[in-house]
Amino acid sequence: MIGDLFAILGLTLFCALFWQQRRQSEIAKRTILRKCEHLELQLVSVALKGHRFRLPDGKWRWHTRYQFEFSSLGDDCYQGELIMYGFVSGQFDIPPHRM
Repeated sequence: MIGDLFAILGLTLFCALFWQQRRQSEIAKRTILRKCEHLELQLVSVALKGHRFRLPDGKWRWHTRYQFEFSSLGDDCYQGELIMYGFVSGQFDIPPHRM
């Protein structure tokens, strides 16, 4: 009886976390697409890079990293990164590229 209750609770928690991750991924993709359009770049792909506790500057904060590939002229490919704090976009790291 108690074991079934914990199993249901665990499954519910897993489903909620999965749903929130999907929602964050969709927000990140839209944010990256808008940034690429603003910079007149072509978005190639977006991928979840992982969750971390420590930021690149050494501060402790839970965040999610998304890696994306973009092209500036159509025949080249560069990799950028977006850091998300929950459902809010944090910082972009876009390397120098040809114009």
